[in-house]
Amino acid sequence: MEAAVFILALIDCCALIFLSVYFIITLSDLECDYINARSCCSKLNKWVLPELLGLAVVTVLMLISLHSFIFLLNLPVAAWNIYRYIMVPSGNMGVFDPTEIHNRGQLKSHMKEAMIKLGFHLLCFFIYLYR
Repeated sequence: MEAAVFILALIDCCALIFLSVYFIITLSDLECDYINARSCCSKLNKWVLPELLGLAVVTVLMLISLHSFIFLLNLPVAAWNIYRYIMVPSGNMGVFDPTEIHNRGQLKSHMKEAMIKLGFHLLCFFIYLYR
């Protein structure tokens, strides 16, 4: 049973690593003006919910299988993603909004967040692989 839990977590983590890299590439394309803000935000917003669900599945899976350290490791990141998704102001396109992405350094903060998530998912990947 434990092997199945970590195999599923490893597969989910691979998908989350792919999404983090996709977010970084898309945001860097916007930063270099290869794509416009509207298309960038629409591309990223359609992957916000699958990322949220993927991280929530692993977190709940670790809670159910009683791996408390890994659960506590995943909990802050899952809570942050849920908070960001819930706190989207009304009228915005989503977590990534084309009218605000260039204001107040949001592009840099989104890029930094994507880099941190990539590092976190890589750390989790090696933890799941070792277990």
